Amino acid sequence: MSGSKNLDHLLRAADPALDEEEHVFISLPAVYGEHPDWEPLAVFAEDEGLTFVLRRSIADANDLDYEETFRRITLQVHSSLSAVGLTAAFSAVLADAGISANVIAAFYHDHIFVPSADAERAMTALAGLADRAK
Repeated sequence: MSGSKNLDHLLRAADPALDEEEHVFISLPAVYGEHPDWEPLAVFAEDEGLTFVLRRSIADANDLDYEETFRRITLQVHSSLSAVGLTAAFSAVLADAGISANVIAAFYHDHIFVPSADAERAMTALAGLADRAK
């Protein structure tokens, strides 16, 4: 089942949900497949090493260093990976509010990681975007 490409629909139906857990981004000179016990939300291979997105509790339990904590906002609408403008729309709203956004687009949903301290403001900004689209 493919997701929606219609930007108006995606904005109206975004239905952002805030994850209660905090997450961290770390980078290690590891080989893909190592550390499955960390249960990473995502792993991305870069030239410098593997970037892991982990629950803060897992990072703390394994004495892993991180700089900042993030909360995940999931846009619950099923968006197509070919949709045009969705990332730009929510990134602009968050940027206008002075909130950084680290985005991971997965098969069904877009996941926006925002600094933990800004999570509630980010939810308000995203709700405003959906209201304007309706």
